[in-house]
Amino acid sequence: MKRTYLSLAVGLALGASASVSAQSADPADPAQAPIAASTASERATTLDAITVTARRRVESAQDVPVAVSAFDPDDLRDLQASNVDGLQGAVPNLNIVQGRGSSNSVNVFIRGIGQPDALQTFDPGVGMYVDDVYYSRINGALFSLFDIQQVEVLRGPQGTLYGKNSTGGAIKITTRDPAQYSEGAVELTVGDHGRLEQRFYGSTPFTDTISASLAAVNTDNDGYVEDPASGREFNEDDTSAARLKLAVRPSDDFSAVFTVDYTRQDNALTLGRPEADLVQTDLLLGPVVLMPAPQGEWDFEAATSFGPDQGQKLTHKGGAATLSWNLGDWTLKSITGYRRLETQSFIDIDASEYELGDVYVGLNQRQVSQELQAQFDNGDTLQAVYGLYYLNEVVPSEQIAFGDDIFAFAGAPVSFRRTIADHLDTESAAAFAHVTWEFVPSWTLSTGLRYTRETKDYDRTTSTFWGAPFTALDETVAFSAEQTWDAWTPSISLQKAFSEQVMAYVSANRGFKSGGFNGRANNAAEVANAEFEPETVWTYEAGVKMRSANNRLQGNATVFRSDYKDFQARVAGETPSEFPVINAAELTIDGVEFEGVALLGEGTRISGQVSYLDASYDAFDDPRTDPSSPFYNAAVSHEHVPFSPEWSARLAVTQNVYLDDGGILTFGADASYRDDTWLSVDNRDVLRQDAYTVYGLFGGWDSPANTWQVRAGVRNLSDEVYKTDGQEFSNVANIQTAYYAWPRNYYASLRYNF
Repeated sequence: MKRTYLSLAVGLALGASASVSAQSADPADPAQAPIAASTASERATTLDAITVTARRRVESAQDVPVAVSAFDPDDLRDLQASNVDGLQGAVPNLNIVQGRGSSNSVNVFIRGIGQPDALQTFDPGVGMYVDDVYYSRINGALFSLFDIQQVEVLRGPQGTLYGKNSTGGAIKITTRDPAQYSEGAVELTVGDHGRLEQRFYGSTPFTDTISASLAAVNTDNDGYVEDPASGREFNEDDTSAARLKLAVRPSDDFSAVFTVDYTRQDNALTLGRPEADLVQTDLLLGPVVLMPAPQGEWDFEAATSFGPDQGQKLTHKGGAATLSWNLGDWTLKSITGYRRLETQSFIDIDASEYELGDVYVGLNQRQVSQELQAQFDNGDTLQAVYGLYYLNEVVPSEQIAFGDDIFAFAGAPVSFRRTIADHLDTESAAAFAHVTWEFVPSWTLSTGLRYTRETKDYDRTTSTFWGAPFTALDETVAFSAEQTWDAWTPSISLQKAFSEQVMAYVSANRGFKSGGFNGRANNAAEVANAEFEPETVWTYEAGVKMRSANNRLQGNATVFRSDYKDFQARVAGETPSEFPVINAAELTIDGVEFEGVALLGEGTRISGQVSYLDASYDAFDDPRTDPSSPFYNAAVSHEHVPFSPEWSARLAVTQNVYLDDGGILTFGADASYRDDTWLSVDNRDVLRQDAYTVYGLFGGWDSPANTWQVRAGVRNLSDEVYKTDGQEFSNVANIQTAYYAWPRNYYASLRYNF
């Protein structure tokens, strides 16, 4: 097991911060409370007033005509979420899991809309933002939640106000800004599977106008998949990350926050299980089964053709500057971001000791973004946001496909390699406006409009190398393409405040995701049809948000319909070299969502969500499903929309016990249910996960002054074996690989706040 300790850095920072804290903190000042500001006793007597920035300004979550779920650090701890995929189950109609075959990517679908393919020629369907900076790749987006102020999940298309249009929704992560007082925390977590995590946060002022913070984390575990023959372990995590922030507030009229961050990962392979027969194509004798489909539940044992030094490495770093000017009724804001993502990943797509779907992907992504906002608020009935946005992303990549077991001739293996070099350059520019007007008391109209123009320039060269006696089949296919797409994306909502506790709204929003080029176009026919068009969605929504007068009950309900057109689908072709991307489908997606929380007595908190989703194709243009087509394949079905379970729900209960000395014991339990879920666009029975329920338990102790916190818990209590994602390349050796969640696992943590 590889370990990278932060001990020296944490020790030095802790010593420095503790020294400053001892000199400058005033324990009598409630503003200088420890970092765990929301104590269990406060949360047990009244619901926090949650504010969100869903419309790019601070508003109460209960007053925003948007379906948004928000989580503070206490919520995330109760979810037992150490990474962003820990939100699974907690948000209505959200599917968020680790991406297939990758230790650093995330697969996100909201209300049936997303993009699971990490290939750089696809844009995410759900936008990911950290401190308002858009992250273009789902690679590097499996964020570790180590210095979080708040996480917001916006459901439905974000086509007006957000940096890059997103058809499914957006996840906004806000990290802690340096405080104008000293605070900090260190935390150590241990668990089974070799789990060891170290977290640190420290913030201190240097002057009355300048303060800084440092957050650092190291997470390490041995993984939960093993090769019993070699003893090698897979699906591990070895991540170190740090974020340094500097806040400058020279006056009430100007502030600036500068951020630099760095993440490094050095992990073993992420392996799943092949769920169907793995088949070799003998060019003389026909198909040969190399490995029969497994039977029964997976025992989390696997093998690979890759060597021990062929794992998955990532370096993700960047910086940001957020400047704000207060000019009376106007606030001007500039958000500048720079990101650099480098990956060197070996991915065993077939998850076996055979070379069938073994690939190497090296990525070197760079992006620069700039957003300018002018916000107006007359302090009464009119608010507005006007803005300009620009993004430039450059993504060169190198890929190698290893396939020495795909083909044979009269029983003798035929070696096969494919090399790929490509380069994608994207420029996206947008202008937007959004106005909110309370035109009569208690009635508010909001309307917005965005114009987006996006240009992509793509170059790709691929070469194949065959072994004897087929070396004459070697070829190189190359193409270059450039295209520009643009779109107008309006939004409108009307809301009525029936009282201070009840608000209802109706809205309509349009989302847009630009087109692109098939990053797997391997032959002349695919090159000629490499371009795919944008996809769009209109979502019509009605909701009601309710809160009791005593702030002990809260419930939000939403109904919606989405008309989703030109879905960009990667499907399997007729030969092992064909992977077409087509604007295949039109969908109608209907849904109902409810989420709520209740405080009972002085120590009981009940929260949960229930969501229903009816996602269906109105049309799916695929000749493989047409019996009259020469490409008809009876095994192909598009009856079910992937990652769109009909029902999902979660129920959580926490109980506080108040000790005589002022300390608090907390106990919690939760159950999350997910209905049948299909894990691939081409519906394959073996890539379907039947309905399941996952349980969790935790307990904790807070010292009387909230200085010490002890916590222990278990996740997947019933040791449920269930699939979370799938690889479907059935035209290559019949590859249909499923990836599974962690089995039952437990942990204990100790935290010191200062």
